[in-house]
Amino acid sequence: MTKVWFIAAAAVCLLLSMQRVAEGSVHEYNNVGLAQKGNAYMLYGGSEGLYATSANAQGSGVANGKFDNSLTFRRTPESVLSFSPKDENTGLVEAIIFEVADMDKIGGRVHDQRAFCCSKDLSKEIGCPENEVIKRASAEDPNWPLAIRVYFQGTELEAKFFFTDVNITKTGMYTLYFITCDDRLSGLVVSGKTMWKNPYGYLPGRMAPLMTFYGFLSLCYLVLGLFWFMQYLRFWKDILQLQNCITVVIALGMVEMAMWYFEYVNFNTTGLRPMGITIWAVTLGAVKKTVSRLLILVVSMGYGVVRPTLGGLTSKVLLLGGTYFLASESLDVVENVGTINDLSGKARLFLVLPVAILDAFFILWIFTSLSKTLEKLQARKQVAKLDLYRKFTNSLAVGVVVAVLWIGYELYFKATDSYSEGWQNAWIISAFWSILTFLLLCVVCALWAPSQNSTRYAYSEDVGEDFDDESAVALTAPNGVGKTVAVDAEKAASKERKPVNTDVFSLDDDVEEDKRE
Repeated sequence: MTKVWFIAAAAVCLLLSMQRVAEGSVHEYNNVGLAQKGNAYMLYGGSEGLYATSANAQGSGVANGKFDNSLTFRRTPESVLSFSPKDENTGLVEAIIFEVADMDKIGGRVHDQRAFCCSKDLSKEIGCPENEVIKRASAEDPNWPLAIRVYFQGTELEAKFFFTDVNITKTGMYTLYFITCDDRLSGLVVSGKTMWKNPYGYLPGRMAPLMTFYGFLSLCYLVLGLFWFMQYLRFWKDILQLQNCITVVIALGMVEMAMWYFEYVNFNTTGLRPMGITIWAVTLGAVKKTVSRLLILVVSMGYGVVRPTLGGLTSKVLLLGGTYFLASESLDVVENVGTINDLSGKARLFLVLPVAILDAFFILWIFTSLSKTLEKLQARKQVAKLDLYRKFTNSLAVGVVVAVLWIGYELYFKATDSYSEGWQNAWIISAFWSILTFLLLCVVCALWAPSQNSTRYAYSEDVGEDFDDESAVALTAPNGVGKTVAVDAEKAASKERKPVNTDVFSLDDDVEEDKRE
């Protein structure tokens, strides 16, 4: 009955977690310089999935994107000398905003080279405005791609953007570039911020569904924790050390999911990612992932059920866990801390490989240990434990197969989505692993749920499970002859019986194995 409750709770929570909402962020530039690309000087301003303002959204008509009036361009004093004192407009900078489907409308190929700016020759050839960014109107909306211009005046060293709203009429992945086509503005730097706001908050479109997902997943862990702690308190006298480890994993999961949820809520409200909360959430996540893998590994080795300790393997297990924690922490910090764009950077690719290799090592070690544990249990004819471990093995095998299939899908998704056009569904990629971890934890909780029979798995002896029926009849025979036979049988058995091992956890060969290790 307990297993049914655990599985039902998991199913309800996962169905609730599929609910989605639409939510943008604040991109800050601290004296960032424009880099030369082709015949232009450019600065990447950010990319985000933005939702069109809906008619029924609160604050309908309010712009999704805004350029704050603190956005400032500063040029070098030397560049001022390049202009004539009589010129009123002495340098042009353009903010180009385009939807990813219209990226081919910006710039073009000239003599097999990418050109973003219109030169004198191109102006005569295609009729584009000289010293401006080459743009071609979108077939769906002639006003896009959008160019917002700002001019330097006279000998002024700074030029400021006026407060500007950009209404998003089409849901899509939008990108911002600051571009100047004037060579005399080399050395230009940008400071200030741009605000990208969706109808319901500052969260970027790709991240928005994750706020709801983490909220419901935190409730899932809460429900799972309530069922587990109720059983824990009910049978606290029969609790195994293994069940204490499971309790720690559930508690870590509850705190981690809550931290992620509040981190995203704060991000959605302010448009900025609080580094402190994010680092705490990332660290808790790395700890939980590490402890979860170690838990499955030690269970596979028979810890708490077949053997009381890991013996000489303890240091190796801890070394693997510590290495995995460092690799996972590094990957999650790069992927989350300070990240506000919907386009992920390439730096994480170098950090994914160590985590993948360590995960593969965990899987190999887990199934190797399970194979040995199953052989020992089968040899000792411990039917209850054997059935428990077979169910555990089957569940892990299904989880590994599903994980491998998902990795294939993830590789396909990323290979065919170079420009994040599938941003609305990208949240599922990261959410899947949290779901799989939660389901495996539910399986472990269902198999090792605290009960009055918990100690049976740890304390039952081989001789206690293999009584002979005839001996049982003799022991209960009512007549004197039966008693005599029973006493004689007991004496004969006592001569042949080996001394009882006082270590109720271990098998004889386990002890020898621990000594060798």
